[in-house]
Amino acid sequence: MDAHKLGYTGNDVLQELEILTINAKAAQEVILSKILEKNQATEYLNKFMNGSVDISAFKSQVPVVTYDVVQPYIARIAAGERSSILCGEQIVELLRSSGTSQGEPRLMPSISEDIYRRMYLYSLIMPIMSKYIRGLGEGKAMYLLFVKAETLTNAGIPVRSVLTSYYKSPQFLQRKHDLYNSYTSPDEVILCPDSQQSMYCQLLCGLVERQNVVRLGAVFASAFLRSISFLEKHWHDLVTDIRTGRINPSITNAACRVATESFLAQPNPELADEVEAICSSESWKGVLGRLWPNVKYIEAVLTGTMAQYVPMLEFYSDGRIPLVCTMYASSESYFGVNLRPLCSPKDVSYTILPNMAYFEFVPLDDGLRLAEDGEAVEKEKLVGLVDVKVGCYYELVVTTFAGLYRYRVGDVLQVTGFYNRAPQFKFICRRNVILSVDADKTNEEDLHGSVSRAKKILEDRGHILLEYTSFTDTSTVPGHYVLFWEVKATPTSGSGGARLDAQVLESCCVAVEESLDCVYRRCRAHDRSVGPLEIRLVEAGAFDALMDLLVSQGGSINQYKTPRCIEPGGAALELLDSKATASFFSPRDPEATGV
Repeated sequence: MDAHKLGYTGNDVLQELEILTINAKAAQEVILSKILEKNQATEYLNKFMNGSVDISAFKSQVPVVTYDVVQPYIARIAAGERSSILCGEQIVELLRSSGTSQGEPRLMPSISEDIYRRMYLYSLIMPIMSKYIRGLGEGKAMYLLFVKAETLTNAGIPVRSVLTSYYKSPQFLQRKHDLYNSYTSPDEVILCPDSQQSMYCQLLCGLVERQNVVRLGAVFASAFLRSISFLEKHWHDLVTDIRTGRINPSITNAACRVATESFLAQPNPELADEVEAICSSESWKGVLGRLWPNVKYIEAVLTGTMAQYVPMLEFYSDGRIPLVCTMYASSESYFGVNLRPLCSPKDVSYTILPNMAYFEFVPLDDGLRLAEDGEAVEKEKLVGLVDVKVGCYYELVVTTFAGLYRYRVGDVLQVTGFYNRAPQFKFICRRNVILSVDADKTNEEDLHGSVSRAKKILEDRGHILLEYTSFTDTSTVPGHYVLFWEVKATPTSGSGGARLDAQVLESCCVAVEESLDCVYRRCRAHDRSVGPLEIRLVEAGAFDALMDLLVSQGGSINQYKTPRCIEPGGAALELLDSKATASFFSPRDPEATGV
C-alpha cells in the first residue's frame, strides 16, 4: 500500500473509498497478483504452484487451510529459519491472537508494510464519523488503550498483540497531532505495561479533561466496561488525587507517574467536588453523560458476543449516548469499516475493503454448519469477494502479503448488502466455539441468542447479566451444559432489585433450553442423551479474575474477549468453580414441539 495515501483527509479519503469499492473486483485481482509475485518463491507456495504466479493455478492448486497447517512454518521461522519458507518479505514480528477460544494464542506473521494497511483503515474512521456527527474536532477522545508486554522468539522476533505493535510503532508515537487524534491519555500511560496502573492513570487524565472529552471508547466493549467497573471501585482515590494535585503512591511506573503528574499540576478541589458528587450518587445509571457531559458517542466493538454488553453500556449512558462500531479487524488482517456508524449495534454491517487482503468465502449451505478444523474444504466451493449473495452465510478465508494463503479465519459472516461493488457483512459468530454432548451442536451465536432471551427474566427483576461462559460437563451421565453467570442488581431509585430465588434461576435455565435448536431439545426431551442445563452463579469479580488469568497466559487486555466456552479440567474452569455461590438446574424438559 502506498504510504502517501495516509495523507488523505476528509473528502480525499472518502473519494478514494468510492473508487476502491466501485472497482472492488479489479482491486482484488491486483491484490492477489501482487501477493503471488512477492511470494512465488516461498517454500509453501512452491509446493503447490512450482513458482507460477497464475491466479487460476492458485485457485485450483492451493488448499484451504487452518492454523494447524500454518503453525509448523511459523514455528520454524520463530526458531530461526528464513522467512522465505512462508513469505517473500522479512517477517518482522509475530502477532499474538487473543487465543481465548482455544486456549493457546496463535501467532500470525506480519511484515513491515502491514502497518500502512492498518493506518489506511484508521484514516477512514474520522471522515466517516464526521459525516454524521459535528464537532468531533472540538475536543479530545478518552480511549482506554492498553499494551501487553512482548516477548522474543529464539530468533529474536518480537511476539506481541497487533494493538501493542501499533501503539509502539513510530507511525503512532510520531503521529501528526491534529484535532481528530488528540487523546486524553499520554502515550507514556498507554504504553505502561501494568494494565492496572495504566487504567488508573487513563481514568484520572480523562476525569481531569472531563469537559473537553467528546469521544469515549475502547477496542472492545468488555474492556470499556471493565474500566468503568474499575472506576466504581477507585473513584475515591481518583478524587483525592484531583483534590490534592498528587498522584496515588500505588502508581509506581516512573514514566506513567511523570506523564500523569503533568495533568495534576496543581490541586483542583472544585473539579474533585464535581466528580465526587457524581460518583457518590446512589445509582450509576447515566453516569457517563454526567462525568463527560460533552461526549458525542462511545466507540467499541459491539458485534458478535460483544453485543451482550450493550445493555450495560445503555445503563451507564442512560441510552442517551450513541454506541458506535467502526471497524472489523483481527490479528490475521484488517477487513473493513462500518459506513453507517450510528445504526443500532444489532444492525452493524462492515464494508470489506478490497485492498486489505485477498478475500474468499466458504458458503455455509447447511444452515450455519461449519467445516471442522480437520475437515477439508473443497477449493471449488470458494466464492470471490464480489460474488457473494445477499442473505447468505459464509466463512471468511484470507490470503495476505505476510504469508497466510487461503487461511480460514474462523469468522462466520452474513451478507447484508453491497456498497458499490464491495459486499457488506454482519458478523455472526466464531467457528469452533460450540457445546456438544451428543448429536447436539451449539455454536456461539445460538448460545448468545438463548442467553439473551433468558436474561430478560433477570432484567424484569432489576438485575443485569454482566458476563457468562459455558462448558460441557461430561462428569455426569448424561452430560449437560453448564453456564457460569455473574449477575448484578441495577437499582434505579436507591432500592435493590427483587431477590433472585431458585424459581427465578430455574426459569432462566428453562428459557435457555427452550431457545436452543431442535436437535438439542430432541436430545433432552426424546433421546435423553443430554441432561438438564445448569446455571452456576459466581461472586462479583469472578470474570475479572478470569480475564487476569487468561491475560497472564499470554493474551492481550486490548484484544481480550470472554471465552464463551471453556475447556473442562482447565485452570479457567477451576477458577470459576472456586467462585461459584449457587447452582440451579432446569426443572423440566424443554418443549419438544417441532422436533
